[in-house]
Amino acid sequence: MAAVRPIPEGMHTLTPNLVLRGAAQAIEFYKRALGAQEVSRMPAPDGKSIWHAALRVGDSTIFLNDEMPGMGMGAPSANAPVPVTMWLYVPDTDAAFKRAVDAGAKPTMPPADMFWGDRCAGVADPFGYVWSFATRQKDLSPEEMRRAGEEFARSQGASR
Repeated sequence: MAAVRPIPEGMHTLTPNLVLRGAAQAIEFYKRALGAQEVSRMPAPDGKSIWHAALRVGDSTIFLNDEMPGMGMGAPSANAPVPVTMWLYVPDTDAAFKRAVDAGAKPTMPPADMFWGDRCAGVADPFGYVWSFATRQKDLSPEEMRRAGEEFARSQGASR
């Protein structure tokens, strides 16, 4: 008998799990907004909600499920989002941002070049989750990063 892999094939060590109201609708939204591919779906016995689903976004997997009364994990909402950002590195931040907004995400930060070398943008989805898109434009040494950060702080009027 082959040994069981402690981390399943194709998975990474860290896998976010999103708790939602309307997981089936969220799956369709994430397909349109993020280019997600549905890997699996396990409906609840009631046939209305989803106990577990897996989506592939780029080279990563996210799990999601409908909130389940009594499990202690309520879903966020567009009016009360979670204080966590899902960060996606993509080949083209501007295209990813446009795709998400065209699918119904609310822009939170238009695409812009950042001092640490990434081009970034942000959106909020209708289910209470916030997504950042980033494309690395240049690699900086630790010293270059420190200087760029200090210059950024000065430009914002911040003190050390």
